[in-house]
Amino acid sequence: MRFATFCLAIFLAACASTPPIEMAGVDPTLTPDRALSNVDAARGRRVGWGGAIVNTKNLKDATEIEVLGYPLAKDGRPDLRASPQHRFLLVRQGYLEAADYRNGRLVSAVGTVAGTRNGMVGEAPYVYPVLHADEIYLWPVEQERRDGSNVNFGIGVGVIFGR
Repeated sequence: MRFATFCLAIFLAACASTPPIEMAGVDPTLTPDRALSNVDAARGRRVGWGGAIVNTKNLKDATEIEVLGYPLAKDGRPDLRASPQHRFLLVRQGYLEAADYRNGRLVSAVGTVAGTRNGMVGEAPYVYPVLHADEIYLWPVEQERRDGSNVNFGIGVGVIFGR
């Protein structure tokens, strides 16, 4: 019985997911909303933000991604069951393919707050907090949870019949 319990514990630990980006040293309390409310205090601080991509633009030397922010779950994935936070701009040096970083995809990033930028959401003026990303993770489509669960079990039987 003890051996079975030990094996089950090892199996469950192996299934536990760790964030795909390094979250050490981030300030989990500094959300996009809070960064916007006191940008001078937020500037230069290391944060981990994520959410659903709204738009991606390739610039001369960087890629700018507009993200509808959501709090991050323990595994670093944006938690779509929570209320959305403020939109933010994620800026990453170099080229990222806009077809991959398309509207609706989930993204998580770690970097430093760089300030704010004025923009528009539709025809309304909007102030975005800006995150200069050191690390960015685009969540695979097949892993985007629809039911909020990150545990899946499956048992299958394959049978092949000859003619």
